[in-house]
Amino acid sequence: MRFTLSFFLLFFLFCSTGWSQQQSIPSPSTRQDASGPIDDADDARSRITHDMEKKAAKDRVAALKNDTDKLLKLSIELKAYVDKSDENVLSLSVIKKAEEIEKLAKSVKDKMKGPN
Repeated sequence: MRFTLSFFLLFFLFCSTGWSQQQSIPSPSTRQDASGPIDDADDARSRITHDMEKKAAKDRVAALKNDTDKLLKLSIELKAYVDKSDENVLSLSVIKKAEEIEKLAKSVKDKMKGPN
């Protein structure tokens, strides 16, 4: 009888400790809550990165508009200089204006390609 009583007592202890250990294991939803701050930090970091990329894209577009306005102005000035010159005279200012247009056009091209 003592053997049976001690057997049941040991059985009860093992079952109760096994049950309490199963209760202490967090469920998947609890695990997600525990990793919540990490996920929130990743989300915040990705949001900040996305906002920075968006701002950089807007700045790039604004710079492109500004540069193309300058390019148009320079092209109109170049046309006016060429119209004033004759077939025998090509002024130094026309060459400088063409070089300035070339540099600005390359800059516009590079900006259009993006940050890569």
